[in-house]
Amino acid sequence: MRNFKVILPFLAGVILMIILFFSFRSCLNPAEKTEKSDYYILTNQISKMNKMVVLEQNTSSMQKTKMGYEFFGKEVSSNSIITYTKTNAQVSYDLNKMKMEVDSINKKLIIRELPEPEIRITPSVEIQSLDDSFFNRISEKDIKNVTQKAKTTAINSIDQNRLKGEGKQQLMENLNTIFVLAKALNYTIEDQTGKLGVLKL
Repeated sequence: MRNFKVILPFLAGVILMIILFFSFRSCLNPAEKTEKSDYYILTNQISKMNKMVVLEQNTSSMQKTKMGYEFFGKEVSSNSIITYTKTNAQVSYDLNKMKMEVDSINKKLIIRELPEPEIRITPSVEIQSLDDSFFNRISEKDIKNVTQKAKTTAINSIDQNRLKGEGKQQLMENLNTIFVLAKALNYTIEDQTGKLGVLKL
């Protein structure tokens, strides 16, 4: 009877250790841990890209605008404004608008929708020279009209179709880093947009 009383706490302790061992082992299931790690690696990589400027172009130009008055078909007075225009053009993609699903169970990265490119053209105009005269003054209105025309000319000089094409190509190259990572984690990539064929997924 005494031996039973001594053995009973020992057996209880052994049973408790076995329960704790299997509970701890189930919490550290390697397969489950790997799937979660794969999922977070991919989703974190995607979220880091966020709003991405894929292409930037800078141009500059000089423009001379001549203004004059004529009398009986002859110019009697004139002046001119020389402007210097710097133009920055950017193509960006808001990847928050990209619809992408990470299926960690079936090991799939599903691309459902790609965002449209956003083009921003920002011209800035500086007055380089004013050829003014006492009889024919250049007004603030004249300066405003000239600078506005310079901005319009700069915007129209940007080939937006070419920018979109080059921007899309750069987007594909940037997305390819995610796809390479997905393949390294043994994920298959399912393109539902029909626009990623160039990457030979």
